[in-house]
Amino acid sequence: MSKRRFAVIGHPIGHTMSPFIHSRLFELAGEEGEYTILDVAPEDLPVRIKELNELAGYNITIPNKQRIIPLLDSLDKKAALYGSVNTVRNGSVREGFTTDPDGFLKALSYGGVPLKGRTVIVGCGGAARTFAYEAVLAGCDLTLAVRPESTGKAAALSEEISKKLETEKVNVCLISGLGGDIDLLINATPVGMYPKTDGMAVPEKTLSKCAAVFDAVYNPLKTRLIQAAEANGSKAVGGMSMLVWQAAAAHEIWDGTVYDPDDMDQLIEDSAKEQKRLFC
Repeated sequence: MSKRRFAVIGHPIGHTMSPFIHSRLFELAGEEGEYTILDVAPEDLPVRIKELNELAGYNITIPNKQRIIPLLDSLDKKAALYGSVNTVRNGSVREGFTTDPDGFLKALSYGGVPLKGRTVIVGCGGAARTFAYEAVLAGCDLTLAVRPESTGKAAALSEEISKKLETEKVNVCLISGLGGDIDLLINATPVGMYPKTDGMAVPEKTLSKCAAVFDAVYNPLKTRLIQAAEANGSKAVGGMSMLVWQAAAAHEIWDGTVYDPDDMDQLIEDSAKEQKRLFC
């Protein structure tokens, strides 16, 4: 019996940890699966959908997370809410899912960080959008903190969330204007990412009033922001945890697999080592 075939698609897609992580997840589950990389440009997606339909399932990264939607038969509730798909399960129907929220929530949960109270998200891009929706759904008092040039985009995101979730508009402020106690600070920007690892999304003085910090950056494993938060005595969770947990959520969709948190901790550590070996 041949192995079931899976892949991650995107464009460009030279640097990805997906094959390493998903291959390990198949091993942990005792499942047979071949996982490859497919470079699929947006304009080629309709032509190559037949090839993708021959896979048991696949993951999707930039820039195809929205473009894949018209080519699928159905979306789960979260994918429909976000208008974004990062996981497809093929079968009698082609179903689209988004596991980014699952990865985010599980990373926080297993890191001992509650999603509640005054939550500040730094940034207003794609990652911030996921975090913002989940924070509002969890009942948080949410603020988007941005640079001056991003206030218009942040206001638009605030209005979108307000309409879709029928709630009050999310607060928007400048990063320089952040003050007061913060239950959870989330960095949804690339600040601090390799190779510019000296950067921090907020000034160190802001961290002194943060109970917990989540940094979506996963290279390096411990960003300067995470190190500063830990030194301040705050709980801190890095982006590699989310990356691994959202991949595990895809396997739950494909096979119904539920993973042991201790195995996930080891995979997070191993993924960080492999990332350093490959890309640093």
